Amino acid sequence: MDSSRFDEEIGRLNDVLCAINLLNWDARTQMPDGAAAMRGAQVATLTGLAREIAAGPALRAAIADELALLADRPENSLRRRALLDTRTAIEVASRVPDRLVVEAAALKTRAQQVWAKARAANDFASFLPFLERTVALQREIAAAIGYEDHPYDALIHQYESGMTLKRLDRLFTGLKAALLPLIDTALGYPPPCREILERGFPVEMQKRFALQIAEAFGYDLKRGRLDETVHPFEISFTREDVRITGRFRDTWLPGGLFAIWHEAGHGIYEQGVDPAFSRSAFTTDILNLYAVGGASFGLHESQSRLFENRVARSRRFWQLHFNALRLYFPEQLHDVDEEAFWRAVNAVHPSLIRVEADELTYDFHVILRVEIEAALIAGEIAVRDLPAIWAEKMKAYLGLDVPDDTRGVLQDVHWSAGMVGSFPTYTIGNVMAAQFFAAARRVPGVEAGLEAGDYRPLTRWLNDNVHCHGRSKSPDEILQLATGQGLDPAQYIADLREKVRLLA
Repeated sequence: MDSSRFDEEIGRLNDVLCAINLLNWDARTQMPDGAAAMRGAQVATLTGLAREIAAGPALRAAIADELALLADRPENSLRRRALLDTRTAIEVASRVPDRLVVEAAALKTRAQQVWAKARAANDFASFLPFLERTVALQREIAAAIGYEDHPYDALIHQYESGMTLKRLDRLFTGLKAALLPLIDTALGYPPPCREILERGFPVEMQKRFALQIAEAFGYDLKRGRLDETVHPFEISFTREDVRITGRFRDTWLPGGLFAIWHEAGHGIYEQGVDPAFSRSAFTTDILNLYAVGGASFGLHESQSRLFENRVARSRRFWQLHFNALRLYFPEQLHDVDEEAFWRAVNAVHPSLIRVEADELTYDFHVILRVEIEAALIAGEIAVRDLPAIWAEKMKAYLGLDVPDDTRGVLQDVHWSAGMVGSFPTYTIGNVMAAQFFAAARRVPGVEAGLEAGDYRPLTRWLNDNVHCHGRSKSPDEILQLATGQGLDPAQYIADLREKVRLLA
């Protein structure tokens, strides 16, 4: 795209947002506890500056002037798309008062620090006032954005445009009907030996093996790095610097491995965005004031879940890579073969922790959170009652008793970061991942690569059909172009049925 005042303003905005991302990465990986208050002020200042650029007269005037010059171009041209999408995002974002945006940014950094300590200490009471203020702010933001049916719709829209609570209810109803019988069937099988995953696996060796596979998937460590954190995440500062984090326990091998491959999927997406889109409207989320190339949170999750589950939990994957894993852990795995290991990491075993849940029960963790968030934003439940409500829903959905808040309501970072409305995107991502993977496998080179352990054809297909577009197309457009379908859980359900059949 030709350089213009519009490009200059968007470039400035993207630079500020990348700086905010860098401060947030540091806050969640290396920052000392005592710096939280000042870091919150720094993030708030930069967020206010980003807000001034995004909603300011210079950017608005640049859009208006250039649209006038391009009146004869089709609306779906890249240039007009950048201008029109930015104008629409500014209109929605401008409905939220500046004071809410700045306060939410300042609160996030402090709340995340308090949450991390509360989680470690099983101390919900210390986090309660921060969560109460977060929910109050999100209610105000939802009211300011506006909605037709439910205030939660306004918050979902920030992460997945066009998604509503009604649409989610229909999706969840279909998934429940399909998944519950599959869970019952799988739980009726003789249980695999999960003890082999708890044998004391040195963390440094876990990191090395996980990164070896992540690089094979296509994550470029020359433009990335791995750090440890309380809750794994990926974050980027343009496609040239895309970082991932993990959380490791020597007594639970899958937790570290699969988290890295999940985050690597996110990283591969950001690294695969067309380089021409760097510092442009197509790598700038104005609604969330976030520098990101992914078209939506759900589409981003589709890429992480594809590598984590469709690839790394497959039987063929472990037939190919188990011997390499055993070289890292010869004592722990001396009496284990690839079939036993594959069964262990795919065991259907209702658990308390979402990020460590098996494929069949995972979406019930999401459904639980979405129901709680919707009720919170509607004012139907109080924040102080969340531990009891969480325990009640966990018992109803997965038959589990919640022993403490660390493994209950405090387990996720999202609420401390103000990300109310983002949880639906995990299930949306699961559904999209199955659709993308099925479409990719219809390409002969991709299937042959998966069979041989060469993941370059798969990643190239994703680069060409998903990643390269950045935010220049909507998630629905990208899904339709790549798969020939809109969002449809049929393939996802079929994949899970096949997994249960293989586990018999």
